[in-house]
Amino acid sequence: MNDPAWTLTGEAPARSLGLQGFVRLEAAQLLSLGGLQLADVERWRPSWDRLPPDAWLRDGGRYRSRRHGCFVHEVATARVEQAPHRAHWQPVDYNALHGGIERMFEPIEPQLCADPAWARLLRKLGELFETVAPAGRWFIEAHQFRIDTTDGVGRPTPEGAHRDGVDFVVVILVERHAVRGGETRVFEADSPRGIRFVMDEPWSAVLLDDLKVIHETTPIQPDGADPRRDTLVLTYRRAGFLSP
Repeated sequence: MNDPAWTLTGEAPARSLGLQGFVRLEAAQLLSLGGLQLADVERWRPSWDRLPPDAWLRDGGRYRSRRHGCFVHEVATARVEQAPHRAHWQPVDYNALHGGIERMFEPIEPQLCADPAWARLLRKLGELFETVAPAGRWFIEAHQFRIDTTDGVGRPTPEGAHRDGVDFVVVILVERHAVRGGETRVFEADSPRGIRFVMDEPWSAVLLDDLKVIHETTPIQPDGADPRRDTLVLTYRRAGFLSP
């Protein structure tokens, strides 16, 4: 499955993203891109311990906790502002399991949204995407996820391989603890060409062009005490927030 040509990582993120539709960033590369120090993102980590259960899982599982927030990045003024809290919605075409329903999740905690480092990361990523596909304004949805193994297995992407219906997707690994599995898989949207890898370095990331690739993460199983996989997923869309 791994295509030997898909090995570009990090040195020129915009170029890699434009050529192959995705790029992997080590933690140091993501922090550099975002103008952040490790202490900036580490102070966010405790908020993952306070995520409420996801009450919308249609497969009957109890393995996911999450929070959600919306932001708007005005490229010309370099401003990132939080938008009023709203339901998360995806069309069935993009999410066969949970599409077509307005899912209202608990909001991301105010202290995280107000952190200058948080806004800086959102802005810097928007500026990177602007060099690949100029938009002028990015509508950003942020999702904090914790996947555990309450039922013996946890599913980071219960909908399977998918696109999100946006322009760009960012998956940042916050923590991976006492689990096995959880392999990230990225495929070209119109061919079987793809790559697979395990994200295991905290604050490493994969950036995806949602028009070019589909992605999924395989289930996790426990491999010790307190098994969990924490991520931050950010989506960037030029045409407004997805809505019915």
